[in-house]
Amino acid sequence: MHDALERQKGGSSHQNLWNRWGRRGLVLAGTIFVGLGTLGIFLPVLPTTPFLLLAAACYARSSEKFYRWLLTHRWFGKYIRPYREGKGIPLKAKTLSISFIWLTILFSILFVVHPLSVRIILITIASGVTLYLLSLPTLKE
Repeated sequence: MHDALERQKGGSSHQNLWNRWGRRGLVLAGTIFVGLGTLGIFLPVLPTTPFLLLAAACYARSSEKFYRWLLTHRWFGKYIRPYREGKGIPLKAKTLSISFIWLTILFSILFVVHPLSVRIILITIASGVTLYLLSLPTLKE
């Protein structure tokens, strides 16, 4: 009987607890990505747009308030809106993102990861992300 009541309320208390902590984790991750994106505005070697896009994805799944704030923010919104509207991302963001992906993957393959299967997976992931980024339109700044 108790389980039936929980299902009528929208799931078990365990599921609700998981959803609550999952949302909090996504808000935290989104906030960290906003911080990294903010650093990217001031540090030319750190990409801004990918971090803000990750933040938007986290906020979209966890907090309507934070998501709306990010999209309407006077600085951050200009990095996210063109991507969402299908206009693409800036060439600088593409170049830095692809460069960092490959630098990180190559460093991992050479110094951190030893099993060949994991190295192949990392190269596959980097290749897929690179192809995806190259397929996006380049925003004319």
